[in-house]
Amino acid sequence: MQVKKNPHADLNRNSGLYFVIGLSLVLFLTWRALEYKSYPKEDVLVEAIAATDDLKEDVPVTEVLKTTPPPPPPAAPEVIEIVEDAEEIEETIIESTETSQDAVIEEVLDVDDVEVGELEEEITVPFAVIENVPVFPGCENLTNNDERKACFQKKMQEHVMKEFHYPEVALELGIMGKVYVQFSIDSKGYVNGIRTRGPDKLLEREAHRIVAALPKMTPGMQRGKPVRVPYSIPVNFRIQ
Repeated sequence: MQVKKNPHADLNRNSGLYFVIGLSLVLFLTWRALEYKSYPKEDVLVEAIAATDDLKEDVPVTEVLKTTPPPPPPAAPEVIEIVEDAEEIEETIIESTETSQDAVIEEVLDVDDVEVGELEEEITVPFAVIENVPVFPGCENLTNNDERKACFQKKMQEHVMKEFHYPEVALELGIMGKVYVQFSIDSKGYVNGIRTRGPDKLLEREAHRIVAALPKMTPGMQRGKPVRVPYSIPVNFRIQ
């Protein structure tokens, strides 16, 4: 009987090699699938909100000092009777005209030659009741006080949004909250007296840095004189 199959076309000749290659490929894909790691993507939304005019500001409270009445004057001494001696003795006092080395020479100054400088205390007027609010750079062309106040608050919000940077450590730890910042614009237009109060020191330092970066302004005016104006804003740190 004649063999119809070609002996050189044996399909089972390399089946073992193909099996090993296929098994290695399947094991490699299975290993990579088990080692694959995926991380959920979180959308981080950072918000910074600046305050408006409806914040309550501390108005200085004047106190009436109660002074104690002065003590009564001392009683007048009793009348002393002077008895004259029968004989009057005149004493001659001889004073030396020489000065010793221990003598101290005092120089008397004329009162007119002494100049006394007057120290003027800086007046503080709240932002809500001041006649002319401090002028933020870029609001100089406005003349109305209400328009300058609205421009001041707008520029303040723009400054906070521009300088805002969420601390990386606080972002990793998920620290959130609102930081209240109080500061003053002195009679020369500089920002000083910055105080912060918030849930964490990292957020407080960032809010302090934002306010400290404020530019020099035109000081607020009260009755034609530059005065110190306190102001406060909240900076909200939130992760969403």
